[in-house]
Amino acid sequence: MKKILAIAAAAALTAGVSAFAANPFSDVSTDDWAYQAVSDLSDQGVVEGYPDGTFKGERNITRYELAQIIARLMAKEDQLNAEQRATLDKLAGEYADELANLGVRVSNLEKKVGNLYWSGDARMQYQHNLDGAKDHSDTWNGRMRINVKAQVNDQVTVNGRFVNEMDFKDSDSSNTTMDRIYSQWTPNEKTTVNIGRFGVALDQTGTFWDEDGVFDGVNAAWDNGKIGVEAGYGRFKSGYKDSLLGYDEEGNGDYWTSDGFAWKDQASTEAWYAKLTGHIADRADVSAFYMEPTHNFNSADYTFGKEAKAYTGDKNAKVWGIGTTVDLGGNFTLDGDYVKTQWSGKADIGDKTYKADDPALWTAGLTYGAVDTDKPGTWQLGVHYVKADAGSYLLGNSALDLTDQLEYGWNKWTDVHFWVARAGVALQKNVELDAYYNFAAKASGSTEDPDDTWGIELNYAF
Repeated sequence: MKKILAIAAAAALTAGVSAFAANPFSDVSTDDWAYQAVSDLSDQGVVEGYPDGTFKGERNITRYELAQIIARLMAKEDQLNAEQRATLDKLAGEYADELANLGVRVSNLEKKVGNLYWSGDARMQYQHNLDGAKDHSDTWNGRMRINVKAQVNDQVTVNGRFVNEMDFKDSDSSNTTMDRIYSQWTPNEKTTVNIGRFGVALDQTGTFWDEDGVFDGVNAAWDNGKIGVEAGYGRFKSGYKDSLLGYDEEGNGDYWTSDGFAWKDQASTEAWYAKLTGHIADRADVSAFYMEPTHNFNSADYTFGKEAKAYTGDKNAKVWGIGTTVDLGGNFTLDGDYVKTQWSGKADIGDKTYKADDPALWTAGLTYGAVDTDKPGTWQLGVHYVKADAGSYLLGNSALDLTDQLEYGWNKWTDVHFWVARAGVALQKNVELDAYYNFAAKASGSTEDPDDTWGIELNYAF
């Protein structure tokens, strides 16, 4: 949203609170349609300009900046009428996380729901997945997630997330679990500390490890709007279990054993990570991360399956990556990541030996437009290229629409590269339709190239 539009909307909340005020900004003329709104809100101390005396109304406003405006409006709540206060309550609920980071307690919301804030999302999804190189299996499923946030005091919240996933095609029942529970301490607007089970994002695109992965531990982050620093210690738990399927004693797949494939007892493997992010002139984010397990990634050799594969590898793998997201202007966004995994291993399949030696995974893409679920009809279209060396899909956690091709490369111990086309549109307020298509996949050596895959989903936010 443009800053000038946000200010005009905010001015509607204070209509009648103040009289006409003089304009303090050099780049807002008396002929500007938002002149009076900007002037009035500036006079009330709700909005501030830049040190050079400008307002920069055409710049996109961030959620953090809008939360600052909402916080200042909340301080004038006793001057608003009933309709204005109701609108302000809705805004406070929508921006509760940002307001909490500012140290603002959403008192009106607490009166209504007993100091708890609820939100959630739901998804209906169809996927045409790979089952081998050319075979496919179709899936049709749904998911609902309910977030709950309890305000302990002005600086501490306790957060949780309930998840229910349902297979519409193959199951008549479902399970509800809680995949998030953590406390967050916010001593000031720049600093957060989390402890418990939560999500962390390592790379920019989520191809290696996105925030939906399970991380058990503690982390701390500091961000002043120009540079951000984050570090954590714990267990990247979901990646080890989901990285690959196991086999039973007769070589049948899709069966989990106590040893598992490929990581034995890795749910207890501890690791630490650090991440540095730079925010450049509101146009680009550049980040780098490093993570290192404190226990062995592969503590033994494994033999599994009818082909009597065997896996060996170095201990204590290390991973580092760099990435960026750049606003190119004209509604174009460029993003990409390069992730290096410093480990080596091999798999013996029949009379062949497949090796991995410090493999890399990288992706780059271009997106046009952006979906804003507050604005029905907004849309985006993008294309990405992904290349994964053999053994680079180490943790097994990635963006959902990339899983098939990456797992195929891991299972076959082969390099794989492919293209991804994505599209999204806001059908209604808080309703988004998304689709992806993975195509032109190639595998190295004599391994058969994997076929195309695609999926479509409806996403709801509430």
